[in-house]
Amino acid sequence: MISSRPLLPVAMLLAATAFVMPARAGAGIEVTMNQAKIVKLSRGADTVVIGNPAIADASVQDASTIVLTGKGFGVTNLVVLDSDGSPIIDEQVTVVRQAASSVRIYRRSDVQTMSCTPYCESSYKSEAEKTSEAEMNAGR
Repeated sequence: MISSRPLLPVAMLLAATAFVMPARAGAGIEVTMNQAKIVKLSRGADTVVIGNPAIADASVQDASTIVLTGKGFGVTNLVVLDSDGSPIIDEQVTVVRQAASSVRIYRRSDVQTMSCTPYCESSYKSEAEKTSEAEMNAGR
């Protein structure tokens, strides 16, 4: 049976459900450690949940803008719901190190991270990074 209702073009359907964020499509959201990334939503958010707040933090700028901050290395997820409880975003968040301007010095079991922008100095380590390094060293 053929319906007499007009069909919406696929592009309109996608635009109604899509969101804009500065990340590769299909790769989740990648955030650099100790940096922020803005995530724009297609509609207003009511609830924002981060799976592991030791890895990433989400703060609400306004109803359609979320700021993600990388706090510790690893993978977690971001879930954003609208006022009806419908998901706007359900994405994997990966926090990575900025490799281009940092140097790691290994002295036996000790590791020192230096930020080289433009001169090399000891870089700031979050509590999550300190804990992670302590756990790795404890296993040796």
